[in-house]
Amino acid sequence: MNELQDLTTLVRASTPLLVIETVDEQRVIECFRHVIAQALHPLWRWTLTDGLTRLDFAQEIKVPPDVTATLDAIRAQNERGIFLLFDFDGLLGYAMSLRQFREIVQRQRSAAHTIVLVGAKVELPDELEALALRVPLSLPDIKELAGILRGEAAAWQREQGRNVDVDNDAARTIVRNLLGLSAPDARRIVRKLIYNDGALNQADLPELMQAKFDLLNRSGLLHYEYATASFADVAGVRRVREWVQRRRAVFLDPSTTPTLDPPKGVLLLGVQGCGKSLASKAIAGGFGVPLVRLDFGTLYDKYQGETEKNLREALASTELLAPCVLWIDEIEKGLAGGGDDGGVSRRVLGYLLTWMAERKAKVFVVATANAVDELPAELLRKGRFDEIFFVDLPTEPVRADIFAMHLTRRKLDPTTFDLPALAQTADGFSGAEIEQAIVSALYDAAGNNTPLDQATLIAALKQTRPLSVLMREKVEALRTWAQGRCVGAD
Repeated sequence: MNELQDLTTLVRASTPLLVIETVDEQRVIECFRHVIAQALHPLWRWTLTDGLTRLDFAQEIKVPPDVTATLDAIRAQNERGIFLLFDFDGLLGYAMSLRQFREIVQRQRSAAHTIVLVGAKVELPDELEALALRVPLSLPDIKELAGILRGEAAAWQREQGRNVDVDNDAARTIVRNLLGLSAPDARRIVRKLIYNDGALNQADLPELMQAKFDLLNRSGLLHYEYATASFADVAGVRRVREWVQRRRAVFLDPSTTPTLDPPKGVLLLGVQGCGKSLASKAIAGGFGVPLVRLDFGTLYDKYQGETEKNLREALASTELLAPCVLWIDEIEKGLAGGGDDGGVSRRVLGYLLTWMAERKAKVFVVATANAVDELPAELLRKGRFDEIFFVDLPTEPVRADIFAMHLTRRKLDPTTFDLPALAQTADGFSGAEIEQAIVSALYDAAGNNTPLDQATLIAALKQTRPLSVLMREKVEALRTWAQGRCVGAD
């Protein structure tokens, strides 16, 4: 592992202060056990409960676990050593302790020890931050995760007295999908999958992906949907579905056609309520991968730098869920900031564009927008997206399909209605407006204690003023702009 080589090099170079942020303390200890096999230095561990204990040799220093006594004991060690101090940073608030610690790190009347501060989140005073080197601890690789799965299966076998029923193909898929998780998190998920039914098979994959998403999305910035197969059957967006089908194989496995660049993303513009959200879901269904939605409105934070940090964390979590479709809903709301936001929107745009250009993970980006005039030019230039589709008001045949779909969803037989007549009456309606007209007609029918019929539904349509009428000028301006600039979605 490269991280072991890096840690060994840092210890051999007498690096005085390392900081490792992780909740997997055992992994840190195992890493440094490998390090001392090369660096040949004593390895010590300190915790508030156990005090200072030597890990590579049965030796314990009998000192109280308070800060002053611990630092005096470390300074008294003439042999250069490695000291793993767990949750120690919170005890450096006193001036005396901070001074003692700095003198050890700066090798004043002390051997050239390497001090390693370990914790879930290590916050240091400025004077120590300047002396520290923060070392990221890599997550378990495929080999380690496979070992975790075998270990949990063996533990279950010892406890239950019978073997785990393992589908080998499913087990390999489970291990691949555990990538991006810490060892404790991966072990907890595998244990749950095994203890559910004593088996590891394809039926475990949805639960695994949902559990992984929940762990990666602690900030709540992303919304996840695993079962996307049904999305491919939405009404309309025919050209979008055909476009996806031609690229599906290359997206899922670029090695099949190395001469073709894997698809990266599309921008969906269109009239509100006309199915951009459904088109995004249809793309995920077409690729057969999970859908992850990012709402830009949730990214923004009043504190300096937090918005950009939120975006970085959200995109990093998305990459760990790959292959997937990342749906950025109403992207213009997050990128159309004015001059009074301190440049936040420009920094967000810059990071997003850089990530879109450089990402290696199989994450297909679908951005939706209603107001093209609010989108920055940098986002629209050729090459940012593979294609820009325009989702227009549905045509008459598509409107008929929408009526059939919503009637069926409400357990009504669409063959008992004159769908072409309904579609003609709903000229200028979006899909969302057609659905709401059906809802309104159902309430009217319920109020009259009669079943829904053609006349009630047509009456509800005639009472509705669609957006294409209420906002005629804006809708027509958008449709005019899209002509010759975008590819029609239908």
